[in-house]
Amino acid sequence: MTGLEAFLVIVIIGLIIFLVYYYFRGSSGGISFTKPMESRVDEYLDRRFEMMIDEWSLISRSRLQSFRTSRDPVLSASEDKVAALKDFRDEMNENLGRLEDRLNALEKELGQ
Repeated sequence: MTGLEAFLVIVIIGLIIFLVYYYFRGSSGGISFTKPMESRVDEYLDRRFEMMIDEWSLISRSRLQSFRTSRDPVLSASEDKVAALKDFRDEMNENLGRLEDRLNALEKELGQ
């Protein structure tokens, strides 16, 4: 390897390091290497979310808190109902599986 080739390799490595640094500068470390653009946008929105709410006058904190206190019991009751329905679904799937096994056994018995 000649001196010129070594110099070019060092310059290319330096350029790559500079580009990576420039792309990720100013981030708080929440950048994903698999999806850098999406995670960068998510980080930007996370940092500016409160300012955007104030700027666009979406809702005040007191109204948000009153909404949360009024709706939390309803939401938790709904979550409990959903959990109960999921348990019921699992039990019914198990029962259906057992019934299918019994039906298959009866069909085999009648087929012989």
